[in-house]
Amino acid sequence: HPQVDLVAMVSWRLVMFGLFYCFIRTDVTKSQTKVLFPAAAKVKRGSSAAGNPTFYKTISDAHLLYEILMAGIRFDPSGEFSVDDAELSSLRQTRNLNFICEEIVPKKPTEVFGLIAELSDHSASLHQDDFERILMTLVYTTQKMISAASVHQREMWAESFVGLYKAIKRDLARTN
Repeated sequence: HPQVDLVAMVSWRLVMFGLFYCFIRTDVTKSQTKVLFPAAAKVKRGSSAAGNPTFYKTISDAHLLYEILMAGIRFDPSGEFSVDDAELSSLRQTRNLNFICEEIVPKKPTEVFGLIAELSDHSASLHQDDFERILMTLVYTTQKMISAASVHQREMWAESFVGLYKAIKRDLARTN
């Protein structure tokens, strides 16, 4: 149904707007007690995002990320990430986001639920890198939930979405 797609798209964009508003307003804290994304610790040498791949370094980066999300992004079934807008897609910053989304963001339900379990045990404020990766995992789970073939899959992805949302909400309440 076209109505369902429109409602899902509008709901997704409202969630992202709210989260990015909070992200920009709180300027996420810089402390970290453990690595929540093991794949980030194993970044391949020579990659475009070697070192500690991040997207957000300045407020203008946060605005750019919001603009990219509003323009539209896609995760295809294999997990490949793409930006719908050709101009935004060609930016160097978008290549970092592409690397984060394809190499670091968990794609399997078991990995996402493992991340949620780690987040429930995490007592310190999230590091900025972890926050943006959780946010992109939230975007990924939203797309998986919307495109799920069965009710069971949709409920599983919805549960992971709620778990990630609660972790971000907990972190934002902690940093205020």
